[in-house]
Amino acid sequence: MDGDGRTTLWRYVMPLNGTLKKWLKWSILEKEGPKSLFRGLGPNLVGVAPSRAVYFACYSKAKEQFNGIFVPNSNTVHIFSAGSAAFVTNTLMNPIWMVKTRMQLERKVRGSKQMNTLQCARYVYQTEGVRGFYRGLTASYAGISETIICFAIYESLKKYLKEAPLASSTNGTEKNSTSFFGLMAAAAISKGCASCIAYPHEVIRTRLREEGTKYKSFIQTARLVFREEGYLAFYRGLFAQLIRQIPNTAIVLSTYELIVYLLEDRTQ
Repeated sequence: MDGDGRTTLWRYVMPLNGTLKKWLKWSILEKEGPKSLFRGLGPNLVGVAPSRAVYFACYSKAKEQFNGIFVPNSNTVHIFSAGSAAFVTNTLMNPIWMVKTRMQLERKVRGSKQMNTLQCARYVYQTEGVRGFYRGLTASYAGISETIICFAIYESLKKYLKEAPLASSTNGTEKNSTSFFGLMAAAAISKGCASCIAYPHEVIRTRLREEGTKYKSFIQTARLVFREEGYLAFYRGLFAQLIRQIPNTAIVLSTYELIVYLLEDRTQ
């Protein structure tokens, strides 16, 4: 998932090599002002809820379909379901994330006013056409591997949690709370592992979405980054990504499971 709720602060943190404090103080606050920390927040807010809704709706529907084809609730079902949902979500939501990234990468020129969301979208359309809104989509498709890995690990851990003996207490509320926090831990572990494995696509996608750059395609960008900056360039900002993604995913997945549990409980 692209935009799985990313705050715009992270676009400054992810390519960071020095300390966060030094970067914020000297490069952002002093040069562009406090408002620059929230560049691209508009499309981010607009895109988060729909992308989550589309993803989980597609995931649930795909899971139902693949359960009828493969062994029900197997890793194969989870992999195909997560991949299908990520493909649909990335295709539909890429224009929003493209505008958000472009706004985040926009440099403030003294005496000029930075574009808002609608102005940025209009500028992309005028200069690059409809295709401009889909820059970085190939990298997003490559990022489906991260979603697949995440959900494969998560579903395996969730299955283990269901089969593992609960706390000795027979209190139902205590058991439910234990399961809830167990799911949060499972989501955190699965997202951490997936992000470490598939992170390079995040770097490539951001480079592709920059305006007027030398980066043209996924393979060409990967080769260019490797040749000019070395292998470690693909993992710049990984620590910041983990700080952002792990709690975000833990909260989202555990909340999703809670809502599903409550809805099933009502129908019974």
